Amino acid sequence: MNSIDLTTSRFVFPRMHPEGRRFVLLAFLLMLLAALLWWPLSFPGACLVYGVYLFFRDPERVTPSVSGVVVSPADGIVSIVDKVPVPAILGAGDAPVWRVCVFMSVLDVHVNRMPAAGTVVKSCYIPGKFFNASLDKASEHNERHLYLMQTARGERLAFVQIAGLIARRIVSFVKEGQELACGERFGLIRFGSRVDVYLPPGIEPAVLPGQIMVAGETILAKV
Repeated sequence: MNSIDLTTSRFVFPRMHPEGRRFVLLAFLLMLLAALLWWPLSFPGACLVYGVYLFFRDPERVTPSVSGVVVSPADGIVSIVDKVPVPAILGAGDAPVWRVCVFMSVLDVHVNRMPAAGTVVKSCYIPGKFFNASLDKASEHNERHLYLMQTARGERLAFVQIAGLIARRIVSFVKEGQELACGERFGLIRFGSRVDVYLPPGIEPAVLPGQIMVAGETILAKV
């Protein structure tokens, strides 16, 4: 396979996550209906199909081989870096820890990856509203799925999937007690959202607001 074929495969027709198949099929059926009504509508219909396909793209990522790091769980831009307590529902104490929020636009990859290797010790879903995910209040009012994990060395960190203004469904692939590798897929959020990471006590972030993140690759902090 030459370099042109590799580029086409990676950027033009990347791998799609199975979760997107029914949405692409629905977009394709809408395109056919529009074309039957008036054939010029087939072009914007085809753009819709391709756009939905790209939204559910699931490219491979190269996770850092060094141990003791926390990586970004999502593609996007760091929107907030602050110190707040871990959500009380996770039972991780009320001492403030560093939180890094990664905002995903509709153009970003929405498959989320484990920020570190370890075991999911708690997982809970909370229904809610759909404010713009870049706002701080989204962490308390929006639909979200919270996780608490423990690494092999005993550190505990939390991460939260937060639905956004357009998103209407958070999908989780993992269960409590499941052990996962750093960078392994743990879920996705449909159509714009945010993922927050609460670092272990005493650990400071290695990123700043406005920084572009790559899920499973960009290092958030060193434990």
